[in-house]
Amino acid sequence: MPQKKTSQQKAEATPAKRQKSSTERIFGPAVMSHGFTGVPNILVRGQKRLGLNTAQFNILVQLLSYWMDPAKPPFPSKRKLLERLDMSETTLQKHIRDLEAQGFLRRQQQTTAAGDFGSNIYHLDGLVRKLKKLAPDFDDERAEREAARQKTERPNARANARAAAAKQRATTAKTES
Repeated sequence: MPQKKTSQQKAEATPAKRQKSSTERIFGPAVMSHGFTGVPNILVRGQKRLGLNTAQFNILVQLLSYWMDPAKPPFPSKRKLLERLDMSETTLQKHIRDLEAQGFLRRQQQTTAAGDFGSNIYHLDGLVRKLKKLAPDFDDERAEREAARQKTERPNARANARAAAAKQRATTAKTES
């Protein structure tokens, strides 16, 4: 019976045809072979502006980790979420209700073929709408940071250029005389 390969062995066996992403270079192939979750920076940087506490933020990130296809909203069981999060079932339910009341998500109850309740489907279009609404603010902040960066990189660029040109003219005039 063949032995299972470790994540490190699998990662090393992968042909190196492409350049590694910065995330792969930071965490390494063994860690990245287990996948990653796309979390928009606007969600991370805008947590306070969005009015999300730490638990709510973590719940949203957990839900995002189950969302692989835009057409198929995530539907993790409460048990799976509780395994990943350090909170009681009542606390989880309270935060999910709050996230729903704030418009970040919408729950849809699934039922099994036998008619029993299944896990919720979590529609995150509210989160997506809120992040898209914040995007222009972050565009403005990026432009301000870029302008500030350019000023600090070359604070006296024109004056320095004029001084260098004057010095060059003076040097040229001395050599010509």
